Amino acid sequence: MDGYFYAYLLRCRDGTYYAGHTDDIDQRMAQHATGALGGYTSRRLPVTLVWSDRFLTRDEAFAAERKLKGWSRAKKEALIAGDWGLISQLARNRQGGR
Repeated sequence: MDGYFYAYLLRCRDGTYYAGHTDDIDQRMAQHATGALGGYTSRRLPVTLVWSDRFLTRDEAFAAERKLKGWSRAKKEALIAGDWGLISQLARNRQGGR
């Protein structure tokens, strides 16, 4: 462990995305890979880590996870691609063009 917390995004075998957070990204990825956590990802193996970011507090990582869970597929894919312009555009479109 390095003292950070992580929000992450996985791509599942069926093409869906799963957002989570953890304080040990390597251990959590190993758990997802084996299905040890049960639930959503265990029924959609294999999964691939497609994005992660680190945060100083668990609350920040959890807030990022919650935000990701509310995002559209297009917005998640823009994040994976690092296309901040498209993320901004998609956010404006969702807000009715504001």
